[in-house]
Amino acid sequence: MDFLQLAGKWILVTGVANRRSIAWHVAQGLQEAGAHILYLFRNQELLEKNRSLIGPEAPAFPCDLEKPEELPPMVQWAASHTPQLDGLLHSVAFANYSRGLLPFHQIPREDFLQALDISCLSLPRLCHALQALLAPNASIVTLSISSTRMAAESYGYMGPVKAALDSTVVFLAKSLTSTLSPEIRVNAVGASPLKTSASAGIPGYVDAYLFAEKATMRHRALETREAANTALFLLSPRSSGINAQTLVVDAGMGANFFDDAILHPGE
Repeated sequence: MDFLQLAGKWILVTGVANRRSIAWHVAQGLQEAGAHILYLFRNQELLEKNRSLIGPEAPAFPCDLEKPEELPPMVQWAASHTPQLDGLLHSVAFANYSRGLLPFHQIPREDFLQALDISCLSLPRLCHALQALLAPNASIVTLSISSTRMAAESYGYMGPVKAALDSTVVFLAKSLTSTLSPEIRVNAVGASPLKTSASAGIPGYVDAYLFAEKATMRHRALETREAANTALFLLSPRSSGINAQTLVVDAGMGANFFDDAILHPGE
């Protein structure tokens, strides 16, 4: 039974960096569901690095979303494969931690704006470039975090950037439904800490991940495939009633901060 109804759909996937990437877990789920995948990589080097992972025949194209001039040839490439896209996975984020973790009020302007541009503004920029290819009921899914209201020092300034992304989801959904099609949807997966290579590059992230594991109701951290499964659902027609939302996937962490195991460790 094709529960997700993704068979034969064309989905553009961004953000595959390696086999631990959430985007790769989503891509695997799309393959299992019988969808057709177009891959975008930031550059040719990253594409070649992952060629053995996605397969020698998988359609893939290098496109740095930070560079607007690279979008038109990417759109032409996508159009050469399919006249319409049924879905888009936006799994792109970047923050410059080369200076280490700084107090938020000391964040360099250029670092914050770059993170905002790549992690947030690349979503509406990509949708604008692809608007002629988006199906009337296309589903656009981005990756956020489970809460932007917790000031986690180990996450630096990405919390405010993800808050901007959550708001962008709402305004982009309104914009696309008003100008392109009333059936287009834009949603986000708000995942709690995951064990990915990108996360490992954040100073102090491991400690936050281990605490999150204790804070979930099951005392086991969220698995990348669990966040990916939520993205698959949002990409599918089965989630047609969900729009302009950040769907939190945190194994109950946000409601469990006063768990006995946290209050009385080692007892």
